[in-house]
Amino acid sequence: MNKDNHIIIIAEAGVNHNGDLALAQRMVAEARKAGADYVKFQTAVPELVISQFAPKAEYQKETTGAGQSQLDMCRAIHLPLSDYEGLAELCRSEGIGFMSTPFDLVSIDCLADIGMDYWKIPSGEITNLPYLRKIGALGGKVIMSTGMSTLNEVEAAVQVLEKAGTPRSAVWLLHCTTQYPAPYESVNLRAMDALATLGCAGVGYSDHTCGTDVAVAAAGRGAVIIEKHFTLDRNLPGPDHKASLEPAELAKLVSRIRIAETSLGSGEKKVALAESPNMEVARKSIVAARDIKKGEILDYKNITVKRPGNGISPMRWDEIIGTRAIRDFCHDELIEV
Repeated sequence: MNKDNHIIIIAEAGVNHNGDLALAQRMVAEARKAGADYVKFQTAVPELVISQFAPKAEYQKETTGAGQSQLDMCRAIHLPLSDYEGLAELCRSEGIGFMSTPFDLVSIDCLADIGMDYWKIPSGEITNLPYLRKIGALGGKVIMSTGMSTLNEVEAAVQVLEKAGTPRSAVWLLHCTTQYPAPYESVNLRAMDALATLGCAGVGYSDHTCGTDVAVAAAGRGAVIIEKHFTLDRNLPGPDHKASLEPAELAKLVSRIRIAETSLGSGEKKVALAESPNMEVARKSIVAARDIKKGEILDYKNITVKRPGNGISPMRWDEIIGTRAIRDFCHDELIEV
């Protein structure tokens, strides 16, 4: 966990702008209003990413139809590379971090010229050696999604980044399930624990489930980064809208995660400041079970344990048993020694 417990929240705009720059700009404003730390897009030259023979995923067929190819679909919903510098400038003026995931080597060059706090590697590129080497050689901080991969594949990708010039201490790993929407039973949040064994900078979660519950649960399990798709309207055409949050829901998610991160605390088991006044009320002390005369031997018949807790702790019971009363005590009075 970050030292200040702050969970980085990435509002994943992705391609939910449908290739419309004005929509992308509105998404920046909505992500900022919702309280996200970053708004993230997806940068690609479709012809460099998808062959003309690549089929659509089943969820893409369900949301956009089977008649159009994956390549044509992506051509229609991606922004030109020239738009991203302006989006980055807009983010700076709005006061929200800018990120975009590159899907090809040319897009990496485009984003390198713009500058980002983090490079985001999507799950589909975790076995793309030339891509990983190019990202790793930049020496920046990296967030890598790990959907559709085994722990060994994740470790292999991290090693590529390391050899190229990015230490694993600068790599954050996001557990995710690459399905849109992801069924709850497929999520396996405990896999975050396995990712944590790889010794990277931290572990987070990229959420593709419906709603906000799983993302909040991931925050509770120690995710230091949460990524969630959002859209201006789930009824818009396109492959990812149905599995995305609308702006009001995104704001609710941010609020719930902030509650979770505040609740996580330091991990040290100690008396909380908020509960300390209740110790006297809720704990107990050794008191007189009946009236006791001075000099009387204290035993199980004349002393007992009751609230309040501002007297002798019952943990000293064995020490008190067998001693003599130092003065007269009335019924229920705190015993003194």
